[in-house]
Amino acid sequence: MPYSEHLFLVGGAMLFLFFLASLVFQRLKLPSLLAYIFFGIGMAGLFTGPELDLVDQISRFGIVLLFFLLGLHFPLNRLVNITRRVWKVGLLDIGFNFGGSFAIAYLFGFDLLAALVIGGVAYATSSSITVKMLEDSGRQKSPEGEFKLALLIFEDLAAPVMVSFLVGLSTRGAISAGTVGIIFIKVVLVTAASIFIAYQGFRRLDVFVNRYLTRDFMPLFAMAVALVFAGIAEAMELSKLLGAFLAGMMLSETGTSKEMSRLIEPIKDLSLPFFFFWFGTSITFGTGVVSPVALVVLILWAVAAKLIVGFWGGRLYGLTRKGAVRAAFSLIPRGEFSVVIAALADTVLRVFLGIYIVVTALCGVYLFRRAPAIAERLGRTKRA
Repeated sequence: MPYSEHLFLVGGAMLFLFFLASLVFQRLKLPSLLAYIFFGIGMAGLFTGPELDLVDQISRFGIVLLFFLLGLHFPLNRLVNITRRVWKVGLLDIGFNFGGSFAIAYLFGFDLLAALVIGGVAYATSSSITVKMLEDSGRQKSPEGEFKLALLIFEDLAAPVMVSFLVGLSTRGAISAGTVGIIFIKVVLVTAASIFIAYQGFRRLDVFVNRYLTRDFMPLFAMAVALVFAGIAEAMELSKLLGAFLAGMMLSETGTSKEMSRLIEPIKDLSLPFFFFWFGTSITFGTGVVSPVALVVLILWAVAAKLIVGFWGGRLYGLTRKGAVRAAFSLIPRGEFSVVIAALADTVLRVFLGIYIVVTALCGVYLFRRAPAIAERLGRTKRA
């Protein structure tokens, strides 16, 4: 019998299983997003096309709201200040993690688009995993904690643009200088338009938004802004996530980012697990793993590249040698942004990328916990 005939029963059961999976993984001090992915892998054979389409539709709301909330944290002044502080380290990060992983994948025989997707998956450290572990360990207020948060923010800013380029390239199916140029022009235009609207429109709505912030219709307003701009970006053959991010950035100019976040967070928390679950159901191990040797090399590079960026970048930022070591061993886990980009890949490559994300996330969690001890040991070795 189709699940759609028992929508409430199935939906409630899935939410309860998400709750149990998340509870178990958090007790094990592991990221919840891995719980949802593993749950999706285990349940893949029990869902047919229509049910998976429904899960996919719900998941789209979750991931759009994630990027909308991300944009809410970045008023224009903050964007400029953060970029000014970490742009050198940010470019180093892009070069080693995106560029290095892209080069390795291309040398192993992946086609140009697949290599670009692999580079995108390898690029960003998971903000959700890293921030949660910083909070749990009490290290967020340390000097290296400030550095890591600044670098994560830079990655958060770069990720929507990177996703938009990859969506545009995958939509067109061919990569050429003209295609890249068209996508670049579209990104510039939509970003410039968003900045103009933020200054000339949303800044003038601050009185209105503050007056009605506690009314029950305000979440409708925020959701409308998020979905409309996501839809505009999608209609332009860019990523809906870029549109959602820019919508959040525009709405942040009203000065109510924290209050708006509290309105939207519960909706995001209900719908986002469906995205990671859907990604898990799309990983079909029966197709095999393309190029296992390339997978091992890319995982090793994922660790090495973040160590280089964390240490070298930390020293550029002004950290002590020991602080730079702690930072370096805390930046390895890949997570939500990697899953977003991996979802653009075909079925066979998705298995490859799913394994990559899970392994780097687990390695990253372990090395994060070991970072202080490793820094102490290396410090004693140097003194000796």
